[in-house]
This record gives sequence, structure tokens and C-alpha cells, in this order.
Amino acid sequence: MAKLKKQDALDYHAQGRPGKIEVIPSKPYSTQRDLTLAYSPGVAEPCLEIEKNPEDAYKYTTKGNLVAVISNGTAVLGLGDIGALASKPVMEGKGLLFKIFADIDVFDIEVDTKNIDEFVQTVKNISVTFGGINLEDIKAPECFEIERRLKEELDIPLMHDDQHGTAIISAAALLNAVSLSNKKMEEVKIIINGAGASANSCAKMYIAVGAKKEHIIMLDSKGVIHKNRTDLNEYKAFFACKDLGINSLEEAIKGADVFVGLSTGNILSKEMVQTMAKDCIVFALANPTPEISYEDAIASRTDIIFATGRSDHPNQVNNVLGFPFIFRGALDVRAKCINEEMKLAATLAIASIAKEPVPEHINLTYGVNNLKYGKEYIIPKPMDNRLLSEVSAAVAKSAVDSGVARQTINDWEAYKLHLETKLGRYNKLMRGLTNKAKSDPKRIVFAEADNYKILKAAQVARDEGIAIPILLGNRDKILGLIDEYGLDMKECIIRDAWLPEEESRRNEFGDMLWKKRERKGLTQYEARRIMKDRNYFGAMLVENGEADAMISGLTRWYGAPIKPAFDVIGKRDEVNRVAGLYIIVTKKGPYFFADTTMNMDPTAEELADIALLTAQTVRRFNVTPRIAMLSYTNFGSTSGDTPKKVQKAVQILHQKNPELIVDGDIQANFALNNELLKEQFPFSQLVDKEVNTFIFPNLASGNIAYKLMQELGNAEAIGPVLMGLKKPIHILQLGSSIREIVNMTTIAVVDAQGR
Repeated sequence: MAKLKKQDALDYHAQGRPGKIEVIPSKPYSTQRDLTLAYSPGVAEPCLEIEKNPEDAYKYTTKGNLVAVISNGTAVLGLGDIGALASKPVMEGKGLLFKIFADIDVFDIEVDTKNIDEFVQTVKNISVTFGGINLEDIKAPECFEIERRLKEELDIPLMHDDQHGTAIISAAALLNAVSLSNKKMEEVKIIINGAGASANSCAKMYIAVGAKKEHIIMLDSKGVIHKNRTDLNEYKAFFACKDLGINSLEEAIKGADVFVGLSTGNILSKEMVQTMAKDCIVFALANPTPEISYEDAIASRTDIIFATGRSDHPNQVNNVLGFPFIFRGALDVRAKCINEEMKLAATLAIASIAKEPVPEHINLTYGVNNLKYGKEYIIPKPMDNRLLSEVSAAVAKSAVDSGVARQTINDWEAYKLHLETKLGRYNKLMRGLTNKAKSDPKRIVFAEADNYKILKAAQVARDEGIAIPILLGNRDKILGLIDEYGLDMKECIIRDAWLPEEESRRNEFGDMLWKKRERKGLTQYEARRIMKDRNYFGAMLVENGEADAMISGLTRWYGAPIKPAFDVIGKRDEVNRVAGLYIIVTKKGPYFFADTTMNMDPTAEELADIALLTAQTVRRFNVTPRIAMLSYTNFGSTSGDTPKKVQKAVQILHQKNPELIVDGDIQANFALNNELLKEQFPFSQLVDKEVNTFIFPNLASGNIAYKLMQELGNAEAIGPVLMGLKKPIHILQLGSSIREIVNMTTIAVVDAQGR
């Protein structure tokens, strides 16, 4: 991953509403009656019920889905002891991960003390508010005592993720790596470099999954931890080995089967790795710089199984594979704690997922053809939807079986199904598309590169590994903006159609266009002259294979870049219409709206074509389209030209494409409300199908709908995605934000990959 720019990080946290999380009301509040129920006097009733039975807090409040992320900022990853307040952005980030991966609400709490007694008492005093507590970034050895005391005094799930998260994930990876090496856990010799909270917990978890304590050698900054040392605290002393006459990592690692690094970067050399046993396992988990780089580790020997904490190499040991799903399972059975049995259940579930066939959407997300269990895939990917259902269910069941659950689950398969649909199956759409784009970045022409927003978006796309920018516009102005704003873009290709050195290329492009349109009123002179227009020149770069896609439209009305796209690229031979699609990203997941930009009043046949074109595009985003053909009527409830047109389009689709999930004419509220639809129109193909794609009867309704969703619904609109051209040309909304331009660039790259 490219190095993040300081200002980008600051802007991300500061722009709009400061911070990363907010509290959203979950009940109606628009009327006076709503407010009297929410507060006084109605709120008295649940208060009295909870006073009589404290367990009713789970029934009447957010307690059952609320986790506190608590830190004193004494051991923030990569930053050290920065203090409680400075750690707040990290804790908010943890809250964001809880929400997006497991739909768990979070309050982040920063406790400004290094005193163990004060910290424990503070957490104890506020614990009644929460269903669970995630301790974070507390330095060792204090974190051991804090966790021990709080586990003894509280009766809700509690976990110090820095200790146990890494332990659980790395143990799952180790189980699979040892198996792939044809070795046995009870026989492998393990070197752990690092002796802090994470190392201590990892070693204990490795023992829990079969490793022998006497086969573990742990090192701290002073060398091997052995019984003859007099400077060991009780936590290090537990792992002290007998004095073997060795002290350095170089000595300890000889003949070892496993190296686990939880220390600092670049302390393990290729030569050290070469002294390890056959089929060695190296987990270099220091972040962001591993103990040995991926390149050096792989170059050191061919029989190595290698993992890091980084996302840009295979086998990422990442705590996000664990903590959201562990807490999800613990909360759902109201567990009194997170015990060793639950941690072990999570470990085994994570390890097991990696051995199962990988769903195709994971292959697509990570840009691989056949991801499968093996040396470069020993643990699941963070985007694997199965983690939520499988790990959470395993943890919940373990809590029930070990007697720490306050309530049980009778139908575990139904519970897994509930988890699978909890967040909406495709709520991670843009993250998935971004990962796919990164797997094979394409050359994107930015046709208005002499604009700051475009330049900044191009830099972000380049830095993120999404795209290879080609900057098209006035060269002097582009270079001036790069200097003015300190952008790192001078190494990018810059094309200026007006420069004398581009004259021969303009003429070549003009002659190509003239050949295409010589019988459509275009002269050779006009064709050459028109190539000074950046949209024509950019489209020709795509047409001739000098670029893979083009982005334009930020500063001009939609029609201005559309005509060059039609003239130069043209529509696909098998397509009857070109249409515009908007992706509307909501908290329930993405919805797809078409046509929103192109066809004023399509016929029934054209509506059917638009629906098919949209279905093809939605599938390219790895989503199964379930299409509602919208009208102001429900299945002929009112006569009129629009309902008749929609009904005919549906008939065409049912006859020619019976495999497509599509129905109408239908009103939008019935399409979105499954219970209403099932009650009134149980015959519809859309019942129980979770509609995600909407085809509007005319341009006005589609355009109005997406803009209302964007503004009133606080939804993110990505688009318009231009569908039906032979090659990818995508047109921005006038005045799009940098984020929206980056999103469209991602869409353009994925579109180009699909060609």
C-alpha cells in the first residue's frame, strides 16, 4: 500500500462531521407523541421494568448490542504511549470496524489514568451501560492485571484485543500452516520474538491448540527468556525455558519450525531463515514493517509458509478477522464473559473456513482466479462474509456449552442465516470493488486534469493502487496545480492535445474519426480540428488502446462528453440502447437505479433492453440483480400508458429471459417492503427476493429518485455508470466531490477489467 499523505489523513478525520462515528436514533421521533414515548413521561415505564428485573435492560435499551472500546492510550500500535485523548481517533476507528463488520454499536471511552486501580474502578463503574467491553492499546504488564481484575469483577464479555485478537488469528493460521507442512503441533519448535501482551497471549493460545510449552522459546529485547535470568516479571517468567546456552535470535532460530515475530521490523535476516527446519513457518507480524520483508522471506527459501500483518501480501494476520465476530456471538447469547473455550472456538472456526471452497465473490474481490487452501491462503480474507456467520455462531455455541450464556439459541442454522443477512449481503460493495480494481489497475484518462479535484482524485487512485492515471489537459496549468497544492503527480503521463508535439497524433486521430463518420456529415478538416477537444482526444486514446477507460464531466454538463463517446467509441453491437446507472449506497446496502441519465421516455422494448443492460452491469459488480420494474401502479391496479408500457416490458423479459428475477408493474414501496408485497401480491416473483435493482419508466422519475435519495436519504450516489458502450467511458456528475471521482475511477477500472 502506498504511503498515506499526512494531510489526506487529517482531512479524512476533519471534513464534514469531525470524527468517524455518530449516534443515530433507532425509533421514530417526528411527533410529540414519539417524544413523550422516548422521554418523559413514557420513558418511565421501561425504567420501572428494569428496576424490577435488570435483565430487561437487554429488552428495552441498546445494552445488548453496545460495546465500549476503552483505552488509556499507553500502547497505541506504532505510536506508543501517546495518552488517552490522542488515542481517541484509534478507538473511533475500532468502533467503525465493529459496526461495519458485525453491526455492533460502540461508544469509545478514553480513560486518562495510568493507575491500575483508577482504571479498573472507572471501567467497573460504567460497565452497567454496556453489553461488552473491548480493552485496547494498554501497555504490558499493566494490561494483564487490568484484564484479570475486570474479568473477576464484571459479568459481561470483556477482552483485551491486543492480546487475544492476535493470538486467536495467528493460532488459526498456525494450525493450518503446521498441517500443510505435514508436521504436528505437539512436535514443532516455536520461536516467539517479543514478550509483550500479544506475545504472552499468543504463546498461551498456541499451547491451547496443541503446542508444547517446553518447545517454545521466547525472546525480549535482552535476548532469550530463560530461568537463570533475574529480571523477569511473572508473565515472562511463565515462559522461561531452561538455560540452553543461547541468548540471541540468531542462535535460537536454528532448527526451529516456527518463527512468530511480535517485535520490531527488519530484525530477521534471510540467513537466519535459511537455518530453520525444513518447511518452516514464519509469521512476521510487526506492523507496518515486518521482522523480515515478504520479498526477502520468499527469496530465502522455496519451502517457507509466510504471513504478515499487512494487507498487500498473502496470509494477512489481522485482528479484524476475530474481534467483531467474537463479540457478536458473545452478545447474542448474553454471555457473562469471553472465556478460553470461546476463544478456542473462534480459532478453530477461522482455521476451518480457510479449508472450505472459497466463494466466487471472494475471488472476484481479491482479483484472483482460484483462491484455495494452501501456502498462500492459510487464513480467510477479511472480506469473507462467512466470518460473521461461522465465527459468531461458533463463539455463541461455545458460550452456551461452557455454561456462561444467559440465553440459548435453539436453531443454529437459522441463527447463521440471520447473521448472513444482518448487514445486507452486499453492504461492502465499494470495498470489494476497490480490492478488485487494485488486483489489476488500468490506465485511466482523466480528461479534465487541469482541475484540482480531478488531480487530487487521480493521485488518490494512483496512491491506492487503483488506477494508472493519464492526465489530459493544459500541461502548464496541470504542472502549476501540482506545484501549488504539493501534489506528487509529476511522474504521471501528461497529454495536452493543444501542444505542437501532439499535432501528428491529433491528425491521426482525426483521420480515424473521419473514416468512422465520413458518411455522417463529418469532413476530414473538421475531424482533425475537433481532436483539440479533450473529450474527443481522450476517447481516441481509449479507442486506440493507449488507455483503458476515460473519466470526464466534472466541469461540463452531461451531454458535452457524451457525444464524443458515441462518435468515437460507439455502442456495443449486441446492445440496442445506451443507459445510465446510479449505485445508491445506503445503510441497508447498495441499490441500482436505471435509467437515470439517457433515455427520456423509453418504449416497452427499450425498457426491457435497459433492464437487461442493467442486469449485466450489476452482475459485473458481483451482485445478483433482483429487478423491480417501477410504476405508479401495482400489477395493473390502474390503467394508463405508463403501467401498460411497464407491463409489456415485463412480459418481454419473462419470455426472453426467464432466468432473470424481475417483476412489475410495481410501486416502489411494495418493491422495498417484502411483508407488504407478500401480503398483497404473494404471486410476485419478487416476494422474499430482497429487491436491489429498480428500472424507472422514464428519465424524469429515475433522475428525480436518485437525487432525492442522495439528499434526503443521506445516501451515497455513485455514478452515473454509462452502460452499453464498446469501451469504458464514464461521465461524472457536475461538481462531483473528490471521493465521488475516486469511486467512479474504481468503477471504470472494474469495468475495463470486465472487458
